[in-house]
Amino acid sequence: MNPEQENQTSITEFNLLGFSILPELQILLFLLFLVIYIATMAGNILIAVLVVTVQHLHTPMYFFLGNLSCLETCYTSIIMPSFLVSILTEDRTISFNGCLTQYFFFSSMVSMECLLLSVMSYDRYLAICNPMHYATRMSGRLYLQLAGGSWTGGFLCSGIITLSIFQLTFCGSNGIDHFFCDLIPLIKLSCNDPQLMEILLFTLCLIFLVVPFLLTLMSYICIIVTILRIPSTTGRKKAFSICSSHLVVVSIFYGTLLIVYMFPTTNTLRDFKKVLSVVYTVLTPLVNPLIYSLRNKEVKEALRKAIRKFMFG
Repeated sequence: MNPEQENQTSITEFNLLGFSILPELQILLFLLFLVIYIATMAGNILIAVLVVTVQHLHTPMYFFLGNLSCLETCYTSIIMPSFLVSILTEDRTISFNGCLTQYFFFSSMVSMECLLLSVMSYDRYLAICNPMHYATRMSGRLYLQLAGGSWTGGFLCSGIITLSIFQLTFCGSNGIDHFFCDLIPLIKLSCNDPQLMEILLFTLCLIFLVVPFLLTLMSYICIIVTILRIPSTTGRKKAFSICSSHLVVVSIFYGTLLIVYMFPTTNTLRDFKKVLSVVYTVLTPLVNPLIYSLRNKEVKEALRKAIRKFMFG
């Protein structure tokens, strides 16, 4: 190995190529992503504030929803501001340390969301399938432990991968074919044998992505089976509508992640994976507060009261 390859810092910055192949659409992309970012931040911050300030929303379900909104706010802010600046200024460079910092927090948030969504589905499973035992099982200590475990697990997963990236040697091209620092494009740029990193990624995806997805899927299947047994047609339709929309959202989130991180990156799939990355980094944080919270009767009532209090004192 030559001296350049021995030195990991031979590349001191990366160039995020992103959507630079579409120069004629850069202004349109900037405006589109800016509107999405503002709407995402407003929606998630609103939900988090309502959960904290409204007394009757101090329950396990809304505690998890508040956690999800905080998570989405951080998640979106890790990627979108720098991406918007890069579109506007056409400066797509990011330092080596900045790239790894962005990846650490981004992958932490993704892992946390995978775990938190499975925890939320378990909470709904207990509430709908075992309502008589819900209060005793979902105690104050348990839901705090479940939320804390999700955050801790996310940082643990990301820390393992980020430390592994520090062991890689980067040389030659510094162009990352993505709009943010992600693991697979970084592996492609390294001079090391990618097999060990790919095995590590596959293993962590099984633990932090596949297992939570299967647990979430099983919970919602049990929930839907229970809902179908409800004698009231109106109640059944309403409950089924809410749970089916939850299932669609989590399926899209988990599904896009599974394709991006567990399918081999071929020339055919490269651009498709980039589009899928937009789904779970940009669109999911926008949709989650709408699907999980703003369709909820109690949240809508709390929002109406907050608006009336703000406008009329």
